[in-house]
Amino acid sequence: MDRNTVLAFILIGLVLMIWLWINTPDPSKMPGKHQDTTQVTLSKKEVENITIPPKTQSEEKTDTLGIYFSKVETGKNQIITFETPLYKIELNSTGGKFYRVFLKNYKEWYGGQVQLINTKYGGDLNLSFVTKDGKLINTSPFEFKPEFSENYLNLTESDSLVKSFVLKINDTALIRKKFTFYKNKYFVKVDLEFKGMDNIISGNRYSLDWENGIRFVEKNSFDEASFAKVDYYAADELFNFDATSFNEKIEKKISGIFDWVAIRNKYFAISILPLQKDPDGMLELKGEKRALNNGGVIDKYSISISKNLPNFKYASDAFNFYFGPIEYNTLKEHNPTMTSIVDFGSFLGLTFIIRPIAEYIMLPLLKFLHSVIPNYGIVIIIFSLIIKIVLHPLTKQSMNSMKKMQLLQPMMNEIREKYKDDPQKMNQEVMKLYQTYGINPAGGCLPILLQMPILIALYGLFRATIELRQQPFAFWINDLSIPDTILHLPFRLPIFAINEISGLALLLGITMFIQQKMTITDPRQKAMIYMMPVLFVLLFNSFPSGLNLYYFMFNLFSIAQQYYINKFSKPIELKPVDRKAKKGFMQRLMEQAEENAKERRKRMAKGKF
Repeated sequence: MDRNTVLAFILIGLVLMIWLWINTPDPSKMPGKHQDTTQVTLSKKEVENITIPPKTQSEEKTDTLGIYFSKVETGKNQIITFETPLYKIELNSTGGKFYRVFLKNYKEWYGGQVQLINTKYGGDLNLSFVTKDGKLINTSPFEFKPEFSENYLNLTESDSLVKSFVLKINDTALIRKKFTFYKNKYFVKVDLEFKGMDNIISGNRYSLDWENGIRFVEKNSFDEASFAKVDYYAADELFNFDATSFNEKIEKKISGIFDWVAIRNKYFAISILPLQKDPDGMLELKGEKRALNNGGVIDKYSISISKNLPNFKYASDAFNFYFGPIEYNTLKEHNPTMTSIVDFGSFLGLTFIIRPIAEYIMLPLLKFLHSVIPNYGIVIIIFSLIIKIVLHPLTKQSMNSMKKMQLLQPMMNEIREKYKDDPQKMNQEVMKLYQTYGINPAGGCLPILLQMPILIALYGLFRATIELRQQPFAFWINDLSIPDTILHLPFRLPIFAINEISGLALLLGITMFIQQKMTITDPRQKAMIYMMPVLFVLLFNSFPSGLNLYYFMFNLFSIAQQYYINKFSKPIELKPVDRKAKKGFMQRLMEQAEENAKERRKRMAKGKF
């Protein structure tokens, strides 16, 4: 292995470490509690002279709700359940809100069906507006009476089911929420109907509010928080809204038309898709990252969609709500642009390269293999073999180039010794040597660097794809989406902050050590045999076991390939190339450099610079 190749490996390792450091939440930045030290001091006489007449409960309610809503019936918390083959949804008559949403095909880390709503806040889906007497009203506490008698409904025969809840403000004014449930979709359509509200709502504007984000459902909240954010799609482009600092509240307002907005955790999303576009509408986002008392992290986001309606004497609006997995084909079936939520990873602006590789090659290949092989661990092994075969030409070229460079070393050392006092002449002679034998000095490391987009795409695929979530393989590997921990240390390793050891990461390091022993022959590079495996063990220790399984098997296949080439391939010989044959890139480059040098010497001889 030549110096350029070693340098390429080191650079790859450093780039990956910096990339992971940038994208991983830092536990050391968890905030402490802050005490408010602001005090106001009053004299005893001033305190005695302050008199505040007590308000009755009725007066307080009137002050808050105004003349229009002070007598509106408050909620009775009647829970009504709707069940389909895909989900079970509970609606609360208080506020006419989603109370709990269970996804029947997915389990939480401790068991039980995934549930997406933060129920401790009473559910979500509120309407807000300003009344003509200047009160800001949120419909959350009021009773939306169901216009049906059942408490449980199951879609077993029909493809859809429609049920309504109504909030009566007075004899002539009401707000109705109509819910449409679908048998084979994760969509729930919500139709809003306003009647007789023109004398109550000020102006022509109201807001639909989703105030309490999405519930976290994975064991590692730090990892889940790294994916939690708001995505919104407008003008054929995806935008992100992400709280990155602890206890720093962020806000953003977007005016005009947007296609959809989604709150996500690592594997699931709640998306809102307006079915009626409003050029004068506004999307308001708020977010905050908080540290929990148990050492975990939680991200909380809220969405407010403000819209104009022409006449509240009778007005209507409609939205689709998506409660479901961040799974590529499922998202595509519901809305093709929502596939942009799937996070395949990005680095240094290379998303335009990385995403197509993962989206159109790796993910379809992974799904195809799983359609015939039920165990995803075996799928990953076959997947790594296929990738190894595809990359074989690059690997073979790299190995041949490295061997040629090794054979060229004695002649290069002679040139360096001969022209050690003339660096320019030395470089010219070295380049001539490359040209004579048709060797590209970047031929050893270039194939390795070309694999970087594939590595990053694989990282994103295996780290975030829901297909590997809770999928077991064999032995101690019971979930391919998380690290396969085999040992817990009583302390954290410095710099890397690691206190758990991955079995596959150790196996990966062993195979890399064997590879280094087989390829490194230069005594000056012996230290790399030990340094690189240790570096990669620490680097890959926190990676998902599916990713580590891939690279472990990839290394095993590389060892077998190297052994076969060493054992059965013809020895590499250095032979001068036919300069009259079709010239390669390096030869043309050298000839052009030589011509430029001759031209400079001629100008200098004539005194022209």
